[in-house]
Amino acid sequence: MTIERRLARADFTLTRDYPAAVDRVWDAFAEEEQKLAWWGAGDAIEPGEWVFEFRVGGRDVAEGKFHDGPVTRYEATYTDLVEHVRIVTTYDMWLDGLHMSTSVASLEFEPIEKGTRFTHVEHGVFFDQFWADGPNREHGTRGLLDSLGTYLA
Repeated sequence: MTIERRLARADFTLTRDYPAAVDRVWDAFAEEEQKLAWWGAGDAIEPGEWVFEFRVGGRDVAEGKFHDGPVTRYEATYTDLVEHVRIVTTYDMWLDGLHMSTSVASLEFEPIEKGTRFTHVEHGVFFDQFWADGPNREHGTRGLLDSLGTYLA
């Protein structure tokens, strides 16, 4: 099978207002037990490898097999952390061992009157047969932010 070699780029911004203080929203990312409680919650997935090193230069790995489906793998490196203000990561995704994409994601935490305004901005490059996957990534990220909202509620 010949793979067509191509690249596609996708950018998106998602903003959510959560009715929780900034420190609570931050801790949902910064504390492993809390992140495990909502990250991927609701997905029909059999968990695999998990690594959590919340520090600049640290790595996150989340791997799992969708029931009756593929194995996904997320590997991130924290490039910038400012407590209660921002998290910046670079991350790669694989699907059944094939490198899908590389992304830069910035997460911002802003106090507002009724809680926290959370903004996720992502710039991704998608490879080869995954070149059209940008809309799916945005959809998946929306799902993660929904899970976070449910967890915070």
